[in-house]
Amino acid sequence: MDSYDIKLTRQAKQQLMGIRKYIEEELLSPEAALNTIRKLRSEIRKLSDMPQRIKTIREEPWGSEGIRKIHVNNYYVYFWINEPEQTVIVTAVIYAARDQIRQLEQMKKE
Repeated sequence: MDSYDIKLTRQAKQQLMGIRKYIEEELLSPEAALNTIRKLRSEIRKLSDMPQRIKTIREEPWGSEGIRKIHVNNYYVYFWINEPEQTVIVTAVIYAARDQIRQLEQMKKE
């Protein structure tokens, strides 16, 4: 069984930094920020093994484009699979309480 490389788009990296900064500075909880980012990164790393086990999302046109998501604590991690390059590309990390359709419309599939 082949392992997939994991790549985060610039947008996904910025979103992770924003999550950490918000929890540290607005919620005044550096430890919670660190734990949240560790958990997100851990779950993202797990996508290197059989990422196809996650179904594509139902929302269109993203589902037809192969976008998938996992739920990690209070966040959705959106990604797609580049099969020829055996790579999982994480495109967005979005707080679950936000309007997901609106967030998807702003997502870049880099």
